[in-house]
Amino acid sequence: MKIIHLSYPHEMKSKDYGPISMAIGFFDGVHKGHQQVIGAAIEKARSKDMKSAVMTFDPHPSLVLGGRKEEVFYITPLNQKMAILQEMGVDICFIVRFTSEFAKLSPEQFIEHFIKSLGVKQVVAGFDFSFGSKGGGDMALMESFSGGEYAVTTVGKLEEGNEKVSSTRIRHLLKDGLVEPVHQLLGRPYRISGTVVNGDKRGRTIGFPTANIEPELGTFVPKRGVYAVRIEVQGAYFDGVSNVGYKPTFHNPDIKNLVIEVHILDFDKSIYGEKVTVEWYKRIRDEQKFSGIEELKQQIGRDKETAKQYFGG
Repeated sequence: MKIIHLSYPHEMKSKDYGPISMAIGFFDGVHKGHQQVIGAAIEKARSKDMKSAVMTFDPHPSLVLGGRKEEVFYITPLNQKMAILQEMGVDICFIVRFTSEFAKLSPEQFIEHFIKSLGVKQVVAGFDFSFGSKGGGDMALMESFSGGEYAVTTVGKLEEGNEKVSSTRIRHLLKDGLVEPVHQLLGRPYRISGTVVNGDKRGRTIGFPTANIEPELGTFVPKRGVYAVRIEVQGAYFDGVSNVGYKPTFHNPDIKNLVIEVHILDFDKSIYGEKVTVEWYKRIRDEQKFSGIEELKQQIGRDKETAKQYFGG
């Protein structure tokens, strides 16, 4: 997949990419609803002998414009989003730098600079996609301004459980640690990438060594608690149990240092410095404080068995 960075007005020199079928949207999470939009653009490209493309934006518009009541974090940081799009078979991804200057573009200017000048012949977006200053453009306007230069496809709302599949819904679920319904809405487990760093090695002393993971900047970590996870290490996947929290049995509760620890089942290798990916499958329990090490060890043993059973023994 070719990745092309665009910014307005400095890097808008027209290039010939050939005829393009392009899906437009922020696509944070690349959830099932987004997959329908992107899939429609890919299908149009194949049927009409065009290149498939996605146009997305960076950073999130709310970080530039403000005005959203909810806290915004990325479900899929940019590099993870690119990897998913590549897996889907997208030929080109345009990453548009979202700036205050870009946000001032009228809908007509957006179409001129970001649709027509790129040689787009098919535009695909969700029913609620808006563009241009203050979101003044919608898909009906996109079609009316085409001048016959491109076709427009609008993809309808996707629902699961009588509720729209949306990035906002997924963020709320992650805040509550509900990773199983997130898996359902994404069509894949929620993933966090990071680096294995030195911890206090206390887990090793009680028979449950853990990998301490420093997540990539901008990553959202699910609610504190214990989870059944899978971890990718050096290209191989292993089952595990993750604790997200402040280790209250050992630590002063006034010292807030959130830690992601993964006890990897049937694994005994030193992996400090390795880049890993954690996939979140099931919330087992809340984080809790124990009366002592023996009670903690017994509970970790039960958590380990729960994870083993979840992953099929």
